[in-house]
This record gives sequence, C-alpha cells and structure tokens, in this order.
Amino acid sequence: QVQLVESGGGLVQAGGSLRLSCAVSGRTLSNFAMGWFRQAPGKERAFVAAIGRSGGSTPYADSVKGRFIISRDNAKNTVYLQMNSLKPEDTAVYFCAARSGNLAYTQTEKYDYWGQGTQVTVSS
Repeated sequence: QVQLVESGGGLVQAGGSLRLSCAVSGRTLSNFAMGWFRQAPGKERAFVAAIGRSGGSTPYADSVKGRFIISRDNAKNTVYLQMNSLKPEDTAVYFCAARSGNLAYTQTEKYDYWGQGTQVTVSS
C-alpha cells in the first residue's frame, strides 16, 4: 500500500518562504514520478510542479515559475517543494501525488496515488 504524507504547511506572511515535504512509504520513491498540486476554496485542483523519476524534468505552473522549486531525495523517500516569495494567491491546500513511470505530467488524472494535503495560508 503506497502512502504519501505531506508536511510543512502553515501560516506565513506575503514574501515569506515555506518548504513542503512529501514522505512516500510502501514502495521506494525511485519508482515514481511525482507532482505537487493545490486546491483553493471553491476552485479545482491545479498543477503546481512535477519531477520525473530521474529528476531531469521539472515542469512548473506559470504562476509559480521562478518562485517554487521541486526536488527529490530518493534516499530519504521524500519529495520537497520549496516555496519562496509567497503571495496571498498561493493560499491553498497542497497535495503531493505519485505515478508509476518516468515522466512528470501536469494532469491530475495521470497520477495514481495522493496524499491528504497540507494547508498553506499566506497573509497580506
């Protein structure tokens, strides 16, 4: 049974930083391409960033490009999302997701496993 557990969310002022973590258990992280998505109240779940199984491909949503960085540490079975220069519009529940395969997709339907999410709130 694959499980994903996000952590690192919280309340931060605009301009601040947070680092989210996603711990994978049940299978080793090296089997998966990984993604981060977010869902704001009243909105659909949206793509944020993804990383291929080898780490060589890292697509980002235009809204976070240049501010967020996705990375992976296969030895720790953990994926990270470093979020800098946070804005109030970044407020959402952030989810990590895993898919068996090499490629980093941006579509939610491509992912097989999901975490429960962690709340990020950015105050103005």
